[in-house]
Amino acid sequence: MVGFLHAADFHLDSPFAGLSPERAAERRRENRALLGRMAEYVRCSSIDLVLLSGDLFDSGSVYQETWEQLSRALGDMGCPVFIAPGNHDFWSPSSPYARGSWPDNVHIFSSARVEAVPLPELGVSVCGAAFTAPEQTMPLLEGFRAEKDGLVPLMVLHGDLGAAASPYNPISHEQVSASGLAYLALGHIHQRSEPVRLGATWCAYPGCPEGRGFDELGEKGFYHGTIDGDDVSLRFVPFAQRRYESLEVDVSDQEPAAAVEAVLPPSTERDLYRIALTGETDERGIDLSALQQQLGPRFYDLELLDRTRIREDVWARAEEDSLRGLFLRELREKWDRASNDEERETVTQAVRFGLAALDHRDLV
Repeated sequence: MVGFLHAADFHLDSPFAGLSPERAAERRRENRALLGRMAEYVRCSSIDLVLLSGDLFDSGSVYQETWEQLSRALGDMGCPVFIAPGNHDFWSPSSPYARGSWPDNVHIFSSARVEAVPLPELGVSVCGAAFTAPEQTMPLLEGFRAEKDGLVPLMVLHGDLGAAASPYNPISHEQVSASGLAYLALGHIHQRSEPVRLGATWCAYPGCPEGRGFDELGEKGFYHGTIDGDDVSLRFVPFAQRRYESLEVDVSDQEPAAAVEAVLPPSTERDLYRIALTGETDERGIDLSALQQQLGPRFYDLELLDRTRIREDVWARAEEDSLRGLFLRELREKWDRASNDEERETVTQAVRFGLAALDHRDLV
């Protein structure tokens, strides 16, 4: 039985643009530290083989410290490591992969033609190919058939499964089915996929091991697989230092902080949350600044969004024969004509500020 680790899409040196400069720098350090933690997992978990399916780097511009930490971690794994460069870290003579010498146990595919590396001591062969430009419109798997040489054929590849028009190595289900592979280790999609069998070939995306924004929510990690003859099994291993989570909280007829607290899990201090407040409020709306100060310490980072709407009883005063009534009637017409939530939010804010001005009060 052969144990293997399948990971992809580290995107080392990502800018983490949604965070403060200090937090962004800390997240980059944590992303690099993941490499050492993963090497320790490999050493302690009966892993015989590591498959890394591209976009290890976020771009061709890499800090020397990052390159050194990756090289050291891969060497520390102490088993064969295979890398298939992707669209963000495509192989070229000037890419980070060509920067210096890599440990002897590391094999980096550097051609758009599929190459096979036999590992008779493990009873497997590992195939792979590389992006050699930011786009790869010609399918790298097209026409490939694994050799019948008595070794179990595996492949590590960056690409877009089931997306025929993709510029990022489109891979069809038919190509996978005809490949003769036992397992196709994919990268490119940042959301983990459940393993799927196409023909006799199992394939999966592990997703990214660390989320980088609110488009990469929830648990992140990698696959720990085993190969026993032609039988392949996979187990997802959560591994992220921090999680991104997004919530909607209805604050109608509730104190906003209490409404948020009621839906939070017990521990959030290591994670990054985006919380959208919905429901109905009076014309004062939500004091986001005060709420941020109250709830912020519960999180590594917190983003609050006010998507509440004005209660119907506020609009009822539009019938008054007064300046307030005239103002509300005009804004209600704009509300009714609004074509999307963004326009309705703009009208809501205009009502709140306008009524605050009419009442000679500050809008908190």
